[in-house]
Amino acid sequence: MSEANFDFDVIVIGAGYGGFDAAKHAAEHGLNVAITESRDMGGTCVNRGCVPSKALLAASGRVRELANAEHLASFGIHASPVRFERQKIADHANNLVETIRTNLTKTLERAGVTILRGKGRLEGVQRVGVRQFNGVDKVFTAKDVIVATGSDPFVPPGIETDGRTVFTSDEAINLEWLPKWIAIIGSGYIGLEFADIYTALGCEVTLIEALDRVMPTFDPDLTKIAKRNLIDGRDIDARAGVLASKVSPGCPVRIDLSDVKTREVVEKLEVDAVLVATGRVPTSKELNLESAGVETIRGFIPIDDQMRVIANEKPIANLWAVGDVTGKLMLAHAAAAQGTIAVENILGKSSQIDYRSIPAATFTHPEISSVGLSEKEAKTLASNENFEVGIIRSYFKANSKALAELDSDGLMKLLFRKDNGEVLGAHIYGLHAADLIQEVANAVARRQSVIQLAYEVHTHPTLSEVVEVAYKQAYKQVCGS
Repeated sequence: MSEANFDFDVIVIGAGYGGFDAAKHAAEHGLNVAITESRDMGGTCVNRGCVPSKALLAASGRVRELANAEHLASFGIHASPVRFERQKIADHANNLVETIRTNLTKTLERAGVTILRGKGRLEGVQRVGVRQFNGVDKVFTAKDVIVATGSDPFVPPGIETDGRTVFTSDEAINLEWLPKWIAIIGSGYIGLEFADIYTALGCEVTLIEALDRVMPTFDPDLTKIAKRNLIDGRDIDARAGVLASKVSPGCPVRIDLSDVKTREVVEKLEVDAVLVATGRVPTSKELNLESAGVETIRGFIPIDDQMRVIANEKPIANLWAVGDVTGKLMLAHAAAAQGTIAVENILGKSSQIDYRSIPAATFTHPEISSVGLSEKEAKTLASNENFEVGIIRSYFKANSKALAELDSDGLMKLLFRKDNGEVLGAHIYGLHAADLIQEVANAVARRQSVIQLAYEVHTHPTLSEVVEVAYKQAYKQVCGS
């Protein structure tokens, strides 16, 4: 088929952040672009994920701050008892979602992108079927196709959801009610953020983690200090090493907790509600991937670093995939970066992604962030490449700005090569950790060394000096003075 016979230059399946950035970037570079979406424009992040949850965290964070009489008294401030309106907090999140969704849609329309409302699927290579809301099914052709269908919450076997008393983050962001006692299954970033929201708004939380420690995906050094503040210091009962083997909706919700190893029931709980925060799974089942010869790996679409879909260990011409459905880094900004890189390669440029330099953040109060390698990964790399890993811990309690805020319980852990000073990664817990990590992410992206970074001047007094102190301490280990 000649290029002149295609309906579009590019069709993007899925209008989340990955699909949005791909479509926008392609249209801005003169390509004739269409994007399909069967749900709300903006995907998970805008409608059911990072955007509404951050609105809830912002509001509940204000409540927590105003309700912390002891902390305020340290400033000489005495506030009245805090009152809040649950519905108005929920409305704040919903209004933000609507605003961003509208802006995103208008941005695509202004760029000249054709929006095809309906469920998209592959119909072989360079062919996309779209079942519209009215039942009409059409097939469109495109020189290149980008799959960006995202992910959905994972609900383990034995857990029955009803969307009201047992629910996932998709429903939780609506904040339809505040259960007196809620169990949260999973202590990753989703579970932690919602534990932050619910406890700030007066709910009692039981945190259930199947692995042997709470917060298993976070750096162990950060977990020690973060757990003390985010879990032990709040109305949270944390259970690790137990499996929620059966969850039955109702009033109350009944939970069977089983030993992870023996699978024997060790305890039964009755709570008002359960939030299932056990991760996410790719949305790929109804894509008709077999029509293009694609086999998924646990549902994820295999890709190379240029975003080309892989089949039989070789890239498929003109077929690309980005975002959560690829399983690389399930983060909105990672999906957006992948979308841009896919289009760059479609345009004939040679562009690859650097996953090591993409930061991640958990927006609890205080925040947790990371970029680059974990300590375990760094030591494995060091063993393979014959160098020694340097580790520096920089504490917020020595930072003037954190002390001024009376919020100095924080830690930055910096990982670097002792031979040449290259920054390998960083992990931060503390005030505005999500903002602080970007400086280190930039250093990782450029493969910079603490030899140069130690001389960069930081504003005083700011939290960024936590990073400066870490760089200078690392410099001493590399250069010896």
